[in-house]
Parts: sequence; structure tokens; C-alpha cells
Amino acid sequence: MTVHLFMTAGRGPQECAWALARLLSRLEAEAARQNLTTHRVETVPGDRPGTHRSVLVRIAGPGAEVFAASWTGTLCWQAPSPYRSETGRKNWYVTARPCQVDTPRTGFSESDVDIVACRTGGPGGQHRNKASTAVRATHRPSGIVVVVDTERQFSLNRGIAMRRLRQRIEYGDEASGRAVITARWRIHDELERGNPTRIERPETSGPGH
Repeated sequence: MTVHLFMTAGRGPQECAWALARLLSRLEAEAARQNLTTHRVETVPGDRPGTHRSVLVRIAGPGAEVFAASWTGTLCWQAPSPYRSETGRKNWYVTARPCQVDTPRTGFSESDVDIVACRTGGPGGQHRNKASTAVRATHRPSGIVVVVDTERQFSLNRGIAMRRLRQRIEYGDEASGRAVITARWRIHDELERGNPTRIERPETSGPGH
């Protein structure tokens, strides 16, 4: 079982990026105790050394889904600010959400395409109307259909239809990939301050821990 957890400080102050780094270390240590493996797939650093604005972490092993669920939601790191001694605030919030990383690619094979010869109407001369040189190509796995009648030879129209099908499938996969990335970054704006699902504190007192 593998789960990807996206953790972000959202648009919070620099202390939230500091808190994220501490929470991530706590998560990794707890995962190791449960014989789970973690890997930081993607990290966006904060403005200060040792801080993170966001991290995409992969959690793998038996029980990974349950473990990730225990770290999902609004997380709170409760400690004084290491940067501003004058602030009395001690709660710094981070949000964590499981997310999709890879979108399945739609394989393209000509054996998955149904080709039907057809006639098309409209301008183009008598040859187009008398001969069934147009091609209606259907890609069965995706349901995409293209009709090509630009050439007077069936074989040429068939080749064009295959290219168009491949292009549309590749474009659809690219669009799906962009949608996954957009959904992940939208989490930045979902940070809720208050009502945390989990509160963590330093094991020793004092700033920086």
C-alpha cells in the first residue's frame, strides 16, 4: 500500500513553514516505528533554513492508508515562535491531504481502433459522394471518435484518422495531469486555523525544537 500525503503551510507566516518541518520529522519518526517507509517526493523550501512551505511525502507499507489518515486534516505545532519573541501566539497550523500523483496513461494501439468506411456529404466534388473513402475511427478504450474525409483515398484518410486519435488521447492525458497538479496546489488555500485534527509539541521546551 502506498499513499501520497501533501503537507502545506498554505499562506501562513514563516512560523507555519517552520512548524511544517517539525511535523514532517515527527511523521517520519512515527512511520518508522510502525515499519513504514517514507520518501520526500517534492519539497518547496521556506524563506528560512530548515523550513518547508510544502512537502509531498510518499508513505509505503502495510497500514499506510490508516497511518496517513491519522495525519490528515489541520495539524497544529504548538510552540513559541522561534523568530518573534514578542508574539504570544503558540499555535501554528499546517494542512495535510492525501493526493493523487500519477494519472494513468491511455495506451494507444491500432488494434483498439474500429475503422469504418463511410460517405460524407457537403462540398468536395462527386468523388467524395460516390466512393466510401471517408473514415470513421473509434478508439474503443476511450470512446473517442474521429471522422476524416480530407483525402480521396481511403488509406490516406485512415492514416490521418490514426494520427488524430493519437493526438487527442495524448492531449487528454496531458490535461488530466495538469488537473491533478492544479488540485494539489489548490490545497494551499484550504488551510483552516483552529479545530486541528492533531496537535504536536516539542519534546523539549524552548524555541527551535
